[in-house]
Amino acid sequence: MKIGKKLGEGANAEVFEWEDNTKVIKLAKSNINRTDLEREFNNSLTVWNLGLAVPKPYEMIDYHDRPGIVYERIFGKTLRERFFENLIPQNHVDSNLDWNDARLSARILAKVHNTLSHKEIPSQQRDFLKRQILSVNYLSEFEKEAVLDILNSLPAKDNICHGDANPNNLLFSNEQPILIDWMNASNGNPEADLAEFIIMIRYAILPPETPSNALKLFDSNREKIIAEFMEEYTNLTGTTYNEVDPWIVPIAARKLSTDGIFEDEKLLLVNEIRIRLENKN
Repeated sequence: MKIGKKLGEGANAEVFEWEDNTKVIKLAKSNINRTDLEREFNNSLTVWNLGLAVPKPYEMIDYHDRPGIVYERIFGKTLRERFFENLIPQNHVDSNLDWNDARLSARILAKVHNTLSHKEIPSQQRDFLKRQILSVNYLSEFEKEAVLDILNSLPAKDNICHGDANPNNLLFSNEQPILIDWMNASNGNPEADLAEFIIMIRYAILPPETPSNALKLFDSNREKIIAEFMEEYTNLTGTTYNEVDPWIVPIAARKLSTDGIFEDEKLLLVNEIRIRLENKN
């Protein structure tokens, strides 16, 4: 079967057109293996069967010795792309900004998190986070243990969680959000997903080609986006920002183990972790 043009790329995989205009194939890079992709396929199939807004997974195949997943093709743009094309166009002023994308993002996560644990989703959120935290090279052993102490002190929950709820994994189609990339899904604490989203809004280093006026507007509105997102989520679930904030340190630490963010962004996260650990002592 002939593969089509490349549609996108992340830290762990590349996405191409497949078969016809209705499907795509996600092919693993060398830093993940077939087991990782099988986990994503099974997680995706489970949440799709639960009726959540995700692309339909069709099958797992191998293409030129690379494991892949064939998915329904979703036509749309990521939340990150929409922030720069719709949320802060160059002629906007702060008072006219449209916050609907942040609210819609909160709604889809609330729907996911209001779905209680499912036996087909791994109950490994904390174990996964601990492995990632212990693997980072940006923190001392003492700092990593301090981060783990914070994680261990947080109350445990048992809700379905996405595991990587950042603006690149929220795809908007027909003005509705769809969550993609369920490789790290687990049963656990929704606050971990919320902290992931907040960190990516608050600390993201934008690409160097970002127009300076768009960069300035986004920087001045990062906290407003977070506030609108959390207000909507709180209205739907009762969970407040104060319950999410303790998760910032462990989730920031786990993000230091990923390949998908800039080095300067990792240094910002290291600085934030150290400030919070210092204030805790």
